[in-house]
Amino acid sequence: MTKITHYLSASLLALALTASPALAHPPIADRGAAGEQAALEADRADILAMAGDFKVRFDMQESTSWMEGYTPIDAKISGGHESVRVIEDTGRKIVLQHMLVVEQDGKSYVIKHWRQDWEYEPARYLAYSDTGEWAWKPIDEKARHGRWSQTVYQVDDSPRYSSYGEFETQGGVRRWRSNWTWRPLARRDAVRHPVYDRYYGINRHQATPDGWIHWQDNMKMGQFDGQLKPVVQEYVLNTYTRFSDYDTKAADAYWSATQGYWAAIRGEWETVAASKGGIAIQEEAETGTVISGRLLEIADEIKDGTMKEAAGIAEARKLIEENTRTVAAG
Repeated sequence: MTKITHYLSASLLALALTASPALAHPPIADRGAAGEQAALEADRADILAMAGDFKVRFDMQESTSWMEGYTPIDAKISGGHESVRVIEDTGRKIVLQHMLVVEQDGKSYVIKHWRQDWEYEPARYLAYSDTGEWAWKPIDEKARHGRWSQTVYQVDDSPRYSSYGEFETQGGVRRWRSNWTWRPLARRDAVRHPVYDRYYGINRHQATPDGWIHWQDNMKMGQFDGQLKPVVQEYVLNTYTRFSDYDTKAADAYWSATQGYWAAIRGEWETVAASKGGIAIQEEAETGTVISGRLLEIADEIKDGTMKEAAGIAEARKLIEENTRTVAAG
């Protein structure tokens, strides 16, 4: 596999990938025991408020071209219905599972969507490091104080991107802001095989009076003349508005039938990440990882009763073990 270090100049590599995490944000001043607890509870409330049933609007726009001759693609707006459930809450870690609910010909279909894990003051996070690779990155003790990491996972529970940041209030609006974050292409871009091959951006999550928003500010980067260079700026605003006038029971029924299977899958990915220095697996534009399609099929077969959960877990674990390898950067 070709590595980022083969393409980046030494100066850009040092700036973008090996800079000390402590430099990403200045340390948060000590707020005293009562202040720290109050801040933690406020943060938790904002994260937990992202759970529920929603009408979602996805608004994506390439804006400023950074490369001569590149024409930004047309803006794209789409939407749907999404149920978000809290599947783990230990106090300092919160896991939210997203599920899309689609209606067709009078029948509801559930599509397991992305997952977001929030961890308070983590010692490390699983960062995207190169094509098909996610490696552990340490967070300095002073830098992680008072901050949360957010790790986003793909539909098969393999990683997508991770970063850390803090909840802050500006102009009367409270939001969580990430550090600068490398991410692989989303399927909407990957299937077009564009000249860029990854994003470098900032994520913001913030509660609204009737839901929440996820705002992305992305530089789309491509490899040219042995270096990563910016191609075009993109703004993404995903708006989650509380709404339950759809078949929310379908999402809960899907999760009830498959949650044991998916818990085992999460555990297997965690085992791989711990033992192999992160996660390295081949990806493809249409499905994400090369095993994503089959992992989702197994879940459907368990839900429909055509496969026993134990058999599905055994097959899935074998697929993950056989298709992952040690991370060179780990």
